[in-house]
Amino acid sequence: MKNFVHLCLIKRYRLLSIFNYTQMKKIIFSVFAINICMSLSAQKWQPADPEATPEAKQLFSRLMKIQEKGVMYGHQDDLMTGRTWRYEPDRSDTKEAVGDYPGLVGFELGELELGGRYSLDSVSFTNMTERARWWHKQNGIITVSWHVVNPITSQWPGIKEPNGAGSAWEVAMLSAKELNAVKSVLPGGSNHAMFNTWLDRLARFFRTWRDDDGQLIPFIFRPWHEHSGSFFWWGRTRCYDEEYAELWRYTVKYLREKGLHNILYAYNTDKVYSVEEYLAGYPGDEYIDMLSIDWYGEGEEFNKNVDKALKFTTDLAAEKGKLHALSECGPISPDLQNILSKYKSSYILTWRHAPPRGGVVRTTTAPTAEQLAAMTPEQRANYERMRNRPSHEDLLKIMKGNPKYLFLNDIQAIK
Repeated sequence: MKNFVHLCLIKRYRLLSIFNYTQMKKIIFSVFAINICMSLSAQKWQPADPEATPEAKQLFSRLMKIQEKGVMYGHQDDLMTGRTWRYEPDRSDTKEAVGDYPGLVGFELGELELGGRYSLDSVSFTNMTERARWWHKQNGIITVSWHVVNPITSQWPGIKEPNGAGSAWEVAMLSAKELNAVKSVLPGGSNHAMFNTWLDRLARFFRTWRDDDGQLIPFIFRPWHEHSGSFFWWGRTRCYDEEYAELWRYTVKYLREKGLHNILYAYNTDKVYSVEEYLAGYPGDEYIDMLSIDWYGEGEEFNKNVDKALKFTTDLAAEKGKLHALSECGPISPDLQNILSKYKSSYILTWRHAPPRGGVVRTTTAPTAEQLAAMTPEQRANYERMRNRPSHEDLLKIMKGNPKYLFLNDIQAIK
């Protein structure tokens, strides 16, 4: 009996040992698998530039945390101009409306490539640099756009205009097959040397954006935007998609070779209706940190379309390990605010406020009874909609009251 009991104990011990060994293997394998997944995730969610500066890596990580928490409000030229003022340090139309700065501010570099002192919006590049440094010290986030002049028509004789002759918008004579401005600036093109000069000026300017310790300030750069439209010389019908992709790749590689590894690059389209349309001209994941979309409008059809686009672009961003933004829009209607709040997007940006050119204030008068009577039902509906539309400031107050939307005070502690 004693020997039988002893034998049973030995078998039980062996069974327990086998069980424990098997369980231990499972535990070790699970831990190993988790570590691999965490490592792959860490590799996926990081800047595209393998030589990104610590500051750029921190900005990328910070934006990831922000879009997990909510959506930043951003405003173009918020620190540079307002409805009634130009460059008054510390002023902000956003702050005057809701008591806080936006979380993100935009700067525009159009015409920097020409070597002048002012942008196409008559903003001093020197003042812009000063405000960018100040904003960085406030722990705010910066995005930069670049409406580059038409490389062909800007050389033609005649008076040039910021949004007209010679500008990024002068495109009527351009096409992918014939007069192709993008092709002209790529290697082998007639304007390639001039384009390199433009990129040199851009790089020199970016190298002046340094913090108090002399480190390059990190920011989001969104060049060649709204490619799905055809209103810029790099637009869909003005060049072939592969030429557009190469324009992107050439720009990023050129700036990286100049030592600028502090930049996060935002790929951008105007309104699109499918992933395939969105990715037409996409330069590749190794060049892009953020997927963004611009879409202006309001109403039922707009709401339906922008909701769909936000769904597939945020899904695509998550799949690729990229950030996301609704990088231009307006108005920020309650419907749009509700739609965007469903998605993981780092920011929403509205365009600039500025005094009228030449200081002339345009006023409008209400239509007369006869004019109202002469309107079609559609015209009358549009008039009533515009008349009853809340102001931008009123819509901004609605946004400020929604904890899903983040302003400067909300993001300053996010590292």
